[in-house]
Amino acid sequence: MTPDDLVEIELIKQLKAKYFRLMDQKRWDAFSELFTENCEQSWQAAPDQPIGGGNGREGVVSFIRESLAGMRSTHHGHMPEIELTSPTTAVGIWALYDHCTAEGEMIFDGAGYYRDDYEKVDGRWLIRSTRLEAEGF
Repeated sequence: MTPDDLVEIELIKQLKAKYFRLMDQKRWDAFSELFTENCEQSWQAAPDQPIGGGNGREGVVSFIRESLAGMRSTHHGHMPEIELTSPTTAVGIWALYDHCTAEGEMIFDGAGYYRDDYEKVDGRWLIRSTRLEAEGF
């Protein structure tokens, strides 16, 4: 691994940190800028139990926005495992903990793993696909 590789990995970490922060802040316009136009997203309670998802930038943002409507959320991503697969592609796994409430009542308190594909477009890392394999939902 080179120093340049470490810089690219850090940029991907910052991308995912923005993903969590902007989602929790419900800043959907800025959130949408984190994805490729043709991105894909899915949530699964287990490999054979899909919860839902979206396709394309607008579909992904819409699905997440609707899923969190009326809720206060806190999402924490931990222990990233990021591998650069080419100068413009990478994959990553993130441990997740999230807590969501509505009107003071807990809606869910869960954990799982994100499995992401990233693509560097016009010098910026973006999320090309993201899959949440959740536990506790």
